Parts: sequence; structure tokens; C-alpha cells
Amino acid sequence: MPSSSERTTPKIETDPSITVISPTDYEAAAPILNNVLFKLWDAVDELTKLRPKKTRFYQVTIFGSARIASGTPEYEALKELSAKLTALGCYIITGGGPGLMRAANEGALLGAPDHPERSVGIRVDLPFEQETNDYVGEVYQHKTFFSRLHHFYLRSNAYIVTPGGIGTTLELMMVWQLLQVRKLYDTPILLVGKMWTDLLNWARLHMVESGRRLADPVDMDILQCVDCQEDAVKIIQKQYERWKQETE
Repeated sequence: MPSSSERTTPKIETDPSITVISPTDYEAAAPILNNVLFKLWDAVDELTKLRPKKTRFYQVTIFGSARIASGTPEYEALKELSAKLTALGCYIITGGGPGLMRAANEGALLGAPDHPERSVGIRVDLPFEQETNDYVGEVYQHKTFFSRLHHFYLRSNAYIVTPGGIGTTLELMMVWQLLQVRKLYDTPILLVGKMWTDLLNWARLHMVESGRRLADPVDMDILQCVDCQEDAVKIIQKQYERWKQETE
């Protein structure tokens, strides 16, 4: 019997019909990687077709700034709005972080203290804002903004956009376009605060009234600007009652 030093590793013959490419050969490897990624996206697209026409629960996503502190008028107003919506039976979905996201989740627990699952947070990995706020009853964690935005789209029956920065604007624009191209139907998006009225006026001026027809007038009607949180509650309540009748 040969010693371990005398043993040799058996030679594995390579099928000459199979092309083997080194991962370090970028020009040869890149097309393969791109092809695999597109197939993965196709798989995700196929899975999202399983989305039911009617959700099991009525879910309201609230977008807003992470930088607005508790105790401010905006924070307290949003907390009250969220409490009223969960008391009706709605679920509240936020980004799960601080600021106005925390206000919405806090209000959700105030409105339905026996139903922590109605307070949902959809998080994303960031070098900051890593902590999920204490009022989230059900949390999801994403590694990219893209999958997170898709999750908001899959879960939501209505959207409320409160004051926010670049991230909130990104979320608003995503939903606006999905409604414009009819990937979303019968899904209200409510803008609370003067900053969003100014944004809509800017869009109307430069996209519609400029003469270049960068958008159609009907596209401007997709967004509903409301003066206060109470107006948003009334609109969502009406939509929610209609949703209940259709699902019963």
C-alpha cells in the first residue's frame, strides 16, 4: 500500500465541449454575469405576478423624514393620524427608522395596542440609521434600496407623503410613475405639506405648461395635495370603507 507521500491526486479530464472562463477575465466573464443577473430579475418579476388583486389587510405606507424630532408639531400630528388609521383597522408601513417614520409607527401602536403587527417597518442597510425604532411590531430588512422600494409597492393600498428629503422624494417619484404607467391602480397618494404643493406646481409648470409636453395634464392629477393630516384621514377612510365592501 503506497504511503500518503506517494499518493497522487487523480487527474480529472475536462470535457472539451465546455468552455471554462476565469472570473478574472473580465471581458469574458462580464456577459455571463450580466446574463445571470437579468435571469434573476426575470425570476423576481415572475414571482411578483403572484400578488393577489385584493390584499388581506388594508395597508397604508407613510413616507417621511428621518430628521424631524419627536415633540415637534409635525411629529405629533403624524402620530395622531397614524393612530386614527390603525384604529380603523389599517396597517401602517414605514421605513422603520427615526423621525416621522417613528411617529407613524408610534401612532400605529397607540391606535391598536393589541395589534403590534399593524405597525410595520421596511428597513434598508445604511452606514447610519441602523436602529429600527421601538414602535415597529413587524420588521423586514433589505440590503438594497431597489428591493426595498419594490416591497413598498407590493404591500401598499395607499400612500401618504409627509415632509422629507431626498429619500422621501425618491419614494414619492417611484409611486407617482407606477401610477402614471398603470402598474398601480386605484391607489391614492396623498401629499401633506406646502413643500409638496410647491413640487407639484413646479412639475406642472415645467412638464406640462412649458409647451414641451414632458408629461400630460392628467399626470398631475394623480397626486392629491392636502392641507392637513385630518384631510388625509378622511380620504383614506373613504377608500378603506370601499375596499372593505369589495373584499367582503
